[in-house]
Amino acid sequence: MTRVAVVGTGYVGTVTAVCFAWLGHEVVGFDLDASRVGQLAAGQLPFVEPGLPSLLSDTLATGRLSFVDDPAAVGSTDVIFLCVGTPTGPGGMPDMSQVGAAAHAVAQHLRDSAIVVNKSTVPVGSGNWVRTIIEEALPAGRRIRFGVVSNPEFLREGAAVEDFLFPDRIVLGGENGSLATVARLYDRVLRQDFPGARPARLPALVQTTLPSAEMVKYAANAFLATKISFANEIATMCELVGADAGEVLPAIGADSRIGPRFLQHGLGWGGSCFGKDVAALIATGEEYGHCSPILRAAVEVNEAQRAAVLRKLQMALKVLKGRRVAVLGLAFKPGTDDLRDSPAVDVIRRLHAAGAVVSAYDPVVKHVPALDDLPVRISSDVYDTADRADAVVVATEWAEFADLDLHRLAEHMSGRVVLDARSVLDRQRAAAAGLALSGFGW
Repeated sequence: MTRVAVVGTGYVGTVTAVCFAWLGHEVVGFDLDASRVGQLAAGQLPFVEPGLPSLLSDTLATGRLSFVDDPAAVGSTDVIFLCVGTPTGPGGMPDMSQVGAAAHAVAQHLRDSAIVVNKSTVPVGSGNWVRTIIEEALPAGRRIRFGVVSNPEFLREGAAVEDFLFPDRIVLGGENGSLATVARLYDRVLRQDFPGARPARLPALVQTTLPSAEMVKYAANAFLATKISFANEIATMCELVGADAGEVLPAIGADSRIGPRFLQHGLGWGGSCFGKDVAALIATGEEYGHCSPILRAAVEVNEAQRAAVLRKLQMALKVLKGRRVAVLGLAFKPGTDDLRDSPAVDVIRRLHAAGAVVSAYDPVVKHVPALDDLPVRISSDVYDTADRADAVVVATEWAEFADLDLHRLAEHMSGRVVLDARSVLDRQRAAAAGLALSGFGW
């Protein structure tokens, strides 16, 4: 059993702490936010993530998992994971202040031969930077040996437990001795020998240098974002020539060299990772005189999808000023309550700027701080949201929207315009209900 500390109890930190403890390690989660620490210690999850609440409760009951707000707790651990936020800063590069503060706090209590693992998404070179911060922050006269490893996370919100326990690969970058120690933490995952494991498909262990591991996370997210934008570019072309992206893209994805995942067309990507990581990769290129044309194009296409919602509504309603528009979905994707860079929230702000009166509904999001300055009505029911609406926009692909009673929806609406920006609704059912359904790519 390895003693593990996780610094930061946000989304990545909490998932990491809970899953490592469930696998049998002794884990302490550290955060300066005493209220969050108390909430987690009581078995209450501060965000929505399927499967994690029960795993948190079960693991706390074993005594292997604890949460504290005292940084001294890291002094008794062998491996310390830094899982703090790296939001976009000026110029597109990540704001590394939380990482720096975490490294400085760790240095005060770090034991000899401990390993510090960067799990936060950080620019290339951050491992060396963290090492220097720790060395400079060590108490006067103290000299210890410690390792620094990069272990980027690939957790999808809404499927984080699944991704932690059944990953495609585990990437570790750093020195050989340190890598072996961290790899042992993942031994049960790599061997798939825990309850519910899938031994028929073992994850790959990828060991690299520090900078290569740091680049992997950015490159992976940039590729996925670009793949979505490519799908949306093709969808736009389909609209122009009379093809149906719903038929074209699955046929493309059937090619084993391409694959079907992330070829979904519609409103585009959002969330805490894609936009931030693509911006950071573009900014990194700029530091070396490279303009990253493909990545810039991916961002431009994604922005165009959000603007296209208003254009499509204007084509249907002619004038948006004074029109009632109901938006279904607020989270950036289903299975989470995360509103960071949510396309739905962006669309609502654009609708308000155009003079529309907006109501909204989401199965799990009941308050949107980013919209507090706008008179947006957040409803607790789809049909109440659509009451007297001139148009309805499906902005997040929650499964419950596919099962809507479209006749009932039509009865509540004043108009008949429905823009399905996520290809959730059945076209024949919508037509039978008398709705004027439109979308992307057809």
